[in-house]
Amino acid sequence: MKVILDVDTGTDDAVAIMLAALHPDLELIAVTTVNGNVPLENTTDNTLRTLDFIGRSDIPVYPGLARPLVRHDFPGKKDYGGKSDMHGLELPIPEATSKAQDTGAVEYLVETFRGATEPIALVPTGPLSNIGAAVAVAPDIVEKVHEVVIMGGGYKHGNVTPTGEFNIWADPEAADMTLTAGFDPLTLVPLDATHQALVTREDVARFEGLGTPAGTAAARFIGRRIDAYTAGHRVETADAAPVHDALCIAYLVDREVIETRHLHVRVETQGELTVGQTVIDTRTHAAEAPNAHVAFGADARRFVELLAQTFARTC
Repeated sequence: MKVILDVDTGTDDAVAIMLAALHPDLELIAVTTVNGNVPLENTTDNTLRTLDFIGRSDIPVYPGLARPLVRHDFPGKKDYGGKSDMHGLELPIPEATSKAQDTGAVEYLVETFRGATEPIALVPTGPLSNIGAAVAVAPDIVEKVHEVVIMGGGYKHGNVTPTGEFNIWADPEAADMTLTAGFDPLTLVPLDATHQALVTREDVARFEGLGTPAGTAAARFIGRRIDAYTAGHRVETADAAPVHDALCIAYLVDREVIETRHLHVRVETQGELTVGQTVIDTRTHAAEAPNAHVAFGADARRFVELLAQTFARTC
């Protein structure tokens, strides 16, 4: 399957990139970047670093939007490097030697899907600014996208506000545009699922022991995530952390790694206390037709095994 990843590369996006770039059943044809976990300059640099480190600098990287579609100021993270910061500005791998493309992400997405002659899946794992902009300028691409898998949202809780998950909250207008654009199928992988697919320190040691670039990088990235969750983010299992974005890639190659329900989903863009909330209608008498396959469950051991098998590979 051909795949385009749209990322705001911090630690979990980097793991997703490596999984997509190295899995034998996937062809990662490009990565587009967006402002999010870190500023656009850093998301792009971190993406290039990751691809270079695993020997896949042949995959082109297209920088995207540096701010949300509607909001004047990006309401994201301001302080980096603390104990609870799971990303940092720069990933702990060597500086990139490759360069980003001159073409912007939105232009690339529009041109690529308009010209597509075979199926291409689109996997956004950061704020949905690039996707919302592409749909706004070229709504005809919706029917050309083979499949969309989004990491974002939460039903039971958020992570940046009580109800808002970061990727959706960071650009709620773009998120709502994407969910209502008509992509079919569209799968939403929220915190409810990713927090069930926890990776432990024992798993990190296993990745390190693989002796491959991807294994080494995964151990560093996920180890930092576990440190951050231990310092204050809290998950149900001690010495473990979710690797949200990689679960979306895992789903492309193993449909049993998550469990979904077909439901209607919108994003709150006006609420004073609830902006960025994914409003997931689980009622049996929902008035609106389903527009997303929402993941509520995940198989952690199946997920980790897929990571280990893939990261044992070298280019």
